[in-house]
Amino acid sequence: MAIGLENPQFSDALVILGAAGLVIPAFARFRISPVIGFILVGLLVGPAGLGSQVERAPWLYYVTISDPHSIEPFAEFGIVLLLFSIGLELSFRRLWAMRRLISGIGPAELLGSALIIGTALHLLGQSWPGAIGLGLALALSSTALVLPLVGTTSAVGRGAFAMLLFEDLALVPIIFALGALAPSAGAEGGMGNIGMVALRGGLTVVAIYIAGRMILPRLFAQAARTKSPELFLAASLLVVIVASVATTAAGLSPIVGALLAGLLIAETEYHTEVEVITAPFKGLALGVFLISVGMSLDLRLIAKNWSDLLIAVVGVVAVKTMVTYFLLRLANARRGIAAETGLLMGSPSETTLIVLATAAQAQLIQASTAAFWQTVTAIGLTITPVLAKAGSAASKRIEGAADLSAAPPEDGKHTVIIGFGRVGRMVADLLDRHAQPYLAVEADIDVVKAARSAGKSIMYGDVIRPELVDRLNLPGARALVLTMDEPVLTVRLTRRVRALAPELPIVARARDAAHAAELYRAGATDAVPETLESSLQLSEALLVDLGVAMGPVIASIHEKRDELRQTIRQEAKLSREPRIRRLPRKGELNSAS
Repeated sequence: MAIGLENPQFSDALVILGAAGLVIPAFARFRISPVIGFILVGLLVGPAGLGSQVERAPWLYYVTISDPHSIEPFAEFGIVLLLFSIGLELSFRRLWAMRRLISGIGPAELLGSALIIGTALHLLGQSWPGAIGLGLALALSSTALVLPLVGTTSAVGRGAFAMLLFEDLALVPIIFALGALAPSAGAEGGMGNIGMVALRGGLTVVAIYIAGRMILPRLFAQAARTKSPELFLAASLLVVIVASVATTAAGLSPIVGALLAGLLIAETEYHTEVEVITAPFKGLALGVFLISVGMSLDLRLIAKNWSDLLIAVVGVVAVKTMVTYFLLRLANARRGIAAETGLLMGSPSETTLIVLATAAQAQLIQASTAAFWQTVTAIGLTITPVLAKAGSAASKRIEGAADLSAAPPEDGKHTVIIGFGRVGRMVADLLDRHAQPYLAVEADIDVVKAARSAGKSIMYGDVIRPELVDRLNLPGARALVLTMDEPVLTVRLTRRVRALAPELPIVARARDAAHAAELYRAGATDAVPETLESSLQLSEALLVDLGVAMGPVIASIHEKRDELRQTIRQEAKLSREPRIRRLPRKGELNSAS
């Protein structure tokens, strides 16, 4: 059956696709976050914008969204895919290393912000149950906007991710708790529901983990052997959907299942291909979500209540910023990092809208109150990129980072060292000994200051930000050395730099042979596995202690190192064969790694 333009869903889909085709390249051209562009499009084509003029000008029907609620499922799917992609960047090892942040700062930030906001609203006349609901709703921060802005590997991203992950896990208990506070509900029944959800959710997560470790490697290996991108994409989406449906059925949020699916795939060698092949869908679905946020804004309502809305937005952002700042300072975070993270976490979240709707349905707050704070939330989401810029500027000002920047040499005679920890310092010392110029890049301001004092050529910067990579003039460098202990970031940076500078020698630190093979596939010239190098040094010391002459020992060690290197390269070449062959996409060459 033919689908005509008169079909509302078809018309809305055309508007969304057209918006994505215009917003992403236009705003990227001017280095402005597409987040603002999508929200402005939603404001323009929504019921409070051009959509209100359809009766006067029927042709506007084809460039507006007639039913805002019809795109909500796609917006929710965008959030699910976003959490899935975040899971691909992580690992269970990293989550375990962050357990103190997640279980410590996470609940402290949520409950502390909720307590202050709720108390303030109670003093202004809101009942205690309603104040609790509003406090918990407004204390939430946006996973969908914060993490794409800072990632999960930077100092700011790690702290923000720990708090955001706890908030996502706490969403369902918050909803049940508000239901228990409803006038017609009993608290005992509500607490019983929370306990049952926790039990079912825990069992479901364990079941997904066990099944994923057993099934996913075989599933993706079979998909890769077919060399069919469509089958690989179908397998990826199937995993996301099954995991999300399972956690939803257990009473948890679907985004928990999506995050778990990403973590499981991240443990396989196919995570890079999965990330690349699902990226367009994630970006489009996230754009749909942002358009829905823009459609919830009504300029006439904002103009009518601008003073109250301004006070509310500033108050919420100020409270959450201060709470986050002081908690991170108590956790020994630097002042600049704490300030940037605080501002970034200051605005409400997309999940705030869910909690507000729950509070209104439970009759804890009036419908007009919920509508007011929904507008506050939409405004807060809109200004999140602005808060991110302000946070970055505040961090640099507090830390004095402006004095620690340096212009990369343009003579093509320098080596760039990313990371100035134990490994980076040793590389720099040897380059100094052989009179080889270099420029080191480090994101820890204290390390930069100490190295500058020692006369090292170093600049402050975080390579998670794509503009810094562009500024380093890597095509004009002699070599690039990656010394960070961040396996996923190292692979991504290697791939991006290889696209920018095809002839540049890239020497990367690897955790083990498997990581080294992945780096070779990404384009590294040499990958040095720490585990193998420590084994070779141990063998060298043993042979010398046993009385073997130093010359033959060194020769045999070099021979063994070359043998191992060739074996890893051969494994990398063989493991690439069954993978899906494709041409590099333009977005891969320009997007942040």
